[in-house]
Amino acid sequence: MRLFIPSMFGSVLLMCCVAQVWNPVASTAPAAANDDTASTVSTRFPPPPGYTRVDENPRTFGQYLRGLPLKPAGAAVHLFNGELKWNQRAHAAVIDMSVGSRDLQQCADAVMRLRTEYLYSVSRQDDIAFSFTSGFRAEWKRWRKGDRIVVCNDHCTWVSKGTPDSSHTALMSYLQQVFSYAGTLSLEHELKAAPTDSVRAGDIFIQGGSPGHAVIVVDVAQSNSGQYAFMLAQSYMPAQDIHVLRNHRDEALGAWFILGDADKLYTPEWTFEWADLKRWP
Repeated sequence: MRLFIPSMFGSVLLMCCVAQVWNPVASTAPAAANDDTASTVSTRFPPPPGYTRVDENPRTFGQYLRGLPLKPAGAAVHLFNGELKWNQRAHAAVIDMSVGSRDLQQCADAVMRLRTEYLYSVSRQDDIAFSFTSGFRAEWKRWRKGDRIVVCNDHCTWVSKGTPDSSHTALMSYLQQVFSYAGTLSLEHELKAAPTDSVRAGDIFIQGGSPGHAVIVVDVAQSNSGQYAFMLAQSYMPAQDIHVLRNHRDEALGAWFILGDADKLYTPEWTFEWADLKRWP
């Protein structure tokens, strides 16, 4: 959701975002009781009545996402500077993951952070790579060998000036630069279109732009009739804790959304087209 000035290759960022709102509708569906003592996405939020969680194989991205640790029930969303987010009604839970001390880990960045943390956790470090808005490919496998990215006059080059380091601390330094020069525009180009009649954990609803927005599917359930329910997580502007979204359009669903149940996907702070659903290649 950062607005990039092309002549400065994104080094100057203008913050602008317009929250998109909707008209809430009443629900007749029974509510599923959350377990407020549980500490992960899957253990705190049971599927809606009539739905069963879709099976995920061990070590998959979907299994990683539904196992994300959560802060205690009732936790507030904080900004990167420690201040409270102005809208504390958008979230159903807060993911227990650092946001950093700079205004960088916003929407697309949170998606890239989660993907990176997963790949790092399953020893697929060579798969960690993202494109900048300019098209430059930033690869973690080069960064951890000691190469660094130098940006000069809108041009990026690799320079060998660092110390080889594959630690998580080094990984966070790499991501800081990725977050500075990548966003919804670049991430949308990296993803492939997903069918709109199904959804998987790890899929992303994304609108690339200045501003744009992205949310990630962190869990999926399915009814006996084949209908999909899914949960979403996001960061926003300014950079803030990644949080599980609440469905205000159908309060009885809590943190769950139903695929195709309306003309669009209405989330608390953005409205997506169903065709905005993307998937990792």
